[in-house]
Amino acid sequence: MGYVITVAQQKGGSGKTTLAVNLGVAFAKAGRKVALLDTDPQGSLGRWFMARRDRLGDPGLDLSTASAWGVSYECEKLKKLNDIVIIDTPPKVDADLRPALREADLVLIPVASSHVDLWATDGVLDLVARESRRALVVLNRTKAGTRLAEDVALAAGAMAEVAQARFGQRVVFAETLGHGLAAQEAGKSAASAEVAALMQEVEALLQV
Repeated sequence: MGYVITVAQQKGGSGKTTLAVNLGVAFAKAGRKVALLDTDPQGSLGRWFMARRDRLGDPGLDLSTASAWGVSYECEKLKKLNDIVIIDTPPKVDADLRPALREADLVLIPVASSHVDLWATDGVLDLVARESRRALVVLNRTKAGTRLAEDVALAAGAMAEVAQARFGQRVVFAETLGHGLAAQEAGKSAASAEVAALMQEVEALLQV
């Protein structure tokens, strides 16, 4: 049976799809069977997948979609066929999010480098706690060496477990996403190293 990773954050533009895509491709390139589950009505993950299929033919990973009530059913199917299932969720915190949290072996919460983004994690962390799941905050679009980045990292650490790996504010994440690719597929870069580091950290937490 595969592991389920749910990516959740109530603030839009936090980088949920970027995180789901890059982690999914990294796991696939490491030899894992990966399925992505898009539960966001905006369908960004699905559009990325279709662009990827058009570009590569074989996307190298699978995609399913589900509304909130269908998450548990889809996860049950996908876990039987895949090593890793990554769920991308809508930018909101309500009862609709709970099935995706309930299915998760690990919940990743992307937080861009601002206190406003950090404040938005309260609701997610509350729901994660109610479902007795493990959460990991992933700092996204960080500017290394800045006081703001360290302030946000320090404040995040007081609220929840924070990943050692961080995603920097790098154009390659947006560029590759728009072409159905992931940062690691644009050659060796700081971004690809960041993704690899996060994948290894998640692997260790899940004991994959």
